[in-house]
Amino acid sequence: MGGGAAAAPIPRLTAITFLFLLPIVIQSHTPTISVGDFGAIGDGKHYDTAAIQLAMDSCRTKPCYVTFPTGTYLTATIFLKSNVILDIPKGSTILGGTKLEDYPKEFDRWYVILAENARDVGITGGGVVDGQGLEFVVKFDERKNVMVSWNQTGACSGDECRPRLVGFLDSTNVRVWNVTFRQPAYWCLHIVRCENTSIHDVSIYGDFNTPNNDGIDIEDSNNTVITRCHIDTGDDAICPKTYTSPLYNLTATNSWIRTKSSAIKLGSASWFELNNLVFDNITIVDSHRGLALQIRDGGNVSDVTFSNINISTRYYDPSWWGRAEPIYVTTCPRHSDSSEGSISNLNFVNISAVSENGIFLSGSKGGLLRNLRFININLTYKRWTKYMGGLVDYRPGCQGLVNHSTAGIIMEHIDGLDLENVNMRWFDGRTVQWDNPLDFRPSTVNNISLLNFHSGVYKQRRGSSEQISLVGSN
Repeated sequence: MGGGAAAAPIPRLTAITFLFLLPIVIQSHTPTISVGDFGAIGDGKHYDTAAIQLAMDSCRTKPCYVTFPTGTYLTATIFLKSNVILDIPKGSTILGGTKLEDYPKEFDRWYVILAENARDVGITGGGVVDGQGLEFVVKFDERKNVMVSWNQTGACSGDECRPRLVGFLDSTNVRVWNVTFRQPAYWCLHIVRCENTSIHDVSIYGDFNTPNNDGIDIEDSNNTVITRCHIDTGDDAICPKTYTSPLYNLTATNSWIRTKSSAIKLGSASWFELNNLVFDNITIVDSHRGLALQIRDGGNVSDVTFSNINISTRYYDPSWWGRAEPIYVTTCPRHSDSSEGSISNLNFVNISAVSENGIFLSGSKGGLLRNLRFININLTYKRWTKYMGGLVDYRPGCQGLVNHSTAGIIMEHIDGLDLENVNMRWFDGRTVQWDNPLDFRPSTVNNISLLNFHSGVYKQRRGSSEQISLVGSN
């Protein structure tokens, strides 16, 4: 062979780099279809429903990216099909209609974007899906808005008859990434009876005073991953629940949350089991409740881990469920004839919280809390809002709101609780009235272990944040 210089080695992609680049590679070699070619106008005034649906229905490749030129596309419900990816680029918005006739007759199909029995389906692009939630407000109120309810249709009852924003029902291989969801009138992103769902780099902005505008509701679905999401909304942010079948294998990581309700809430719909859930590296700010289990319908919860989480919780108007608890674990029957579910094998590891209220751990006679572990927990208690304390919140159902002195941790109906490296700090001032670290009745709480548990009162110089003394005991 010739004696020329050896060719330079070809750089090798690592497996991780390849996985990150794979969607870009696939999209660059996948034909895209523009809704503009099917007559969509994108002026935000005329309905583009037919054009968008025609574009999606014309897809013949796998996968098929349906894209939107710059503009605002007003639409009634559009139906996402298998192998179709809605590619909404920056500068483009899908705008949900605000009329009853914009949605199907069946309440459980009221979505702006809906996928049913689909495979390999998703939404991406960097653009926006907007539900025009403020158009559904009857009366604006800083405490809690009063909302429209389309219950006169008979399709649903009560005060929650409004369209959701995006729904994936009975679908497989769902992917939602790099997109913003804005102003849902009701639940925002709803995953129902789905297998293998990935949600990442998604931003959700709901009106902070609007009820029931949940961020992400995971219902009866398995093998779900949520990561790098930003959720700022009025109601629950990440909410796994069970109506018709168990839910297992859910992981949520690396996200930021603010809400007037629960940042993370298991339940309250809980007719079937929830197990093997992990929540890691999450920041929760100015929320009414941090980490919550609200089990009311007889389903059992087991093997759940919360780790590396920073929490700030405060009081809001009591019309919202929650009493500023950083951690809230409860099981009790929703109605007098409801079953009692149990909660077991919960791990709270590396949790820091600044809160206006303490932790609430409450099982029930027929549904004990078993094997709870708190490891490396830092709790700072102080008051800064003017809302009244001294109430325990069992809602929904059960005992409702009950007068009760406030404590660092309130416990009832527990069998097995380990507290290891737990530090409570009590700031002077209004917290002097509620500096009881542990509140429980020995008749209902058994097998408690405390290792390196500390509670102390921090005093401050007037006009200074400098800590000058600590009074407490191990």
